[in-house]
Order: sequence, then structure tokens, then C-alpha cells
Amino acid sequence: MSSPARRAAILVAIKLLHTAVWAFFATCIVAIPIAAIRNEFRWAAILAGLVLVECAVLAVNQRRCPLTDLASRYTEDRQDNFDIYLPLWLARHNKTIFGALFVAGGLFALGRWWFAGGPGW
Repeated sequence: MSSPARRAAILVAIKLLHTAVWAFFATCIVAIPIAAIRNEFRWAAILAGLVLVECAVLAVNQRRCPLTDLASRYTEDRQDNFDIYLPLWLARHNKTIFGALFVAGGLFALGRWWFAGGPGW
């Protein structure tokens, strides 16, 4: 068994990685409608595709990030933000907030794409 200091250091590393991954996907979600406003529909689709891959990972893992399961090996804490450097309220409502932003941004991008000429039919 590892020492408490080693366990704490591993948990910090996991939390930093998890926060960086979260920031990447949050940025992707926010960037989708921005790309659509700029008529960069290919970028909007790439960003949406990346987020959908993350959704698939969460779906396969019973709606939990694999990093959450990894972090749980190094602490008994189970607050909603025990595995990530986010405020408790944001960690608690993260999927709801960013899920709604993703759907809204995706629909906005689809609408912009459609009215910009869509598939070219």
C-alpha cells in the first residue's frame, strides 16, 4: 500500500488531468456556436464529434468519467468535486449545464448550416 503522501500526490495529478480534460470539452462545447457564427461548419462538426466521443465514453461507463473511478481509489471523499478542481455547484450540475449548452449550440449550428445552404441539394 502506498503512503498517504503518495496517494495525495496521485490524487492531485488525477484531479489536474481531469480538470484539463473538462476544460478541453467545455471549450469545445462553447466553441461550436462560435464556429457556426463564423460559418466554419466543418469546425463545428469536428468539435461536436469530439464531444460525442466523450459522451460515448461516459455512456459506456454508466455516466461516469473513468477518471472519477480512478480518483476514487486514492481518497474516501465522495463530494461531487472530489476528483476535479471545480466548484462544488458546478461539479454537481456539470452534465446538466454543459449538456444543455451542447444541444443548444448544436441546434444553432445546424440551423445556421441549413440556412447557409446546407448540404447543397
